[in-house]
Amino acid sequence: MARQALVTSKWLAEAVGAKGKVRILDASWYLPKLRRSARSEFERRHIAGASFFDIDQCCDRTSPLDHMLPPEKLFADYVGNLGIENDTHVVVYDASEFGAFSAPRVWWMFRVFGHRAVSLLNGGLRNWELDGRPVSGKYMRPEPSEFKASLNRTWVKTYEDMLENLDTKEFQVVDARPLGRFRGLDPEPRDNTEPGHIPGSICVPFNSFLSTSGHFLPKEQLQTVFGRAGIDLGRPLCILCGSGVTACQVAFAAHECGNPEASVYDGGWSEWYTRAAPEHVISEGRGKHL
Repeated sequence: MARQALVTSKWLAEAVGAKGKVRILDASWYLPKLRRSARSEFERRHIAGASFFDIDQCCDRTSPLDHMLPPEKLFADYVGNLGIENDTHVVVYDASEFGAFSAPRVWWMFRVFGHRAVSLLNGGLRNWELDGRPVSGKYMRPEPSEFKASLNRTWVKTYEDMLENLDTKEFQVVDARPLGRFRGLDPEPRDNTEPGHIPGSICVPFNSFLSTSGHFLPKEQLQTVFGRAGIDLGRPLCILCGSGVTACQVAFAAHECGNPEASVYDGGWSEWYTRAAPEHVISEGRGKHL
């Protein structure tokens, strides 16, 4: 069975029907200010057989930042408890109106921990239902399995990496947040954080890669989005957003365009704004003042 990075609802329905070694994960997550409980929504309605992947639980619990990458053992234990082994094909989706929002984060997490057999459900739960596929409110906990994780540290950038890159310009920096936040004109969704951007970064909002139907654009159109923004997919690429979630949407689009090595600045704008000097917070608005 082919393990393409993007699968259709038809493909997934047939894979489940064939009883292959496939595990489905609902990776829904919402910004706290939306006051939506992704877990509660999962308990009421999800693709039959899916398990819930909570990025706020499978994370580095010692970090003051939200849902940072967990240590290898924590990821391995968490995933193993979802019945996933190293030869399991994992298919991830979320229930956002965009068609994809947080699911690419979990797709990227599996890849950064060495698991290549992972795919996104194109169009998410929204289109699964529009295609007439069944959903369920029942959940059966899977039998725990053993999973081994190996972190690829080159795909994860730190604050120090980003600071050094201001001088070296070793990699291009793409910001997946909406343009208003990038420019410093629209508020950030987190308290005590002003909008703005890293010097030299390029704004490509995460939803630029999705059609109005919630599906990912065809490869040629994805390439056009990158090209119009002045991004060279043949050069190293690092992506950030507010806290490392929608950045992975851009990483997925780059992967589809033949750049599977794009890295993510995990701390994102939340960390940069907190730690950076005022002159490194570029903004048309308030900016940063000590």
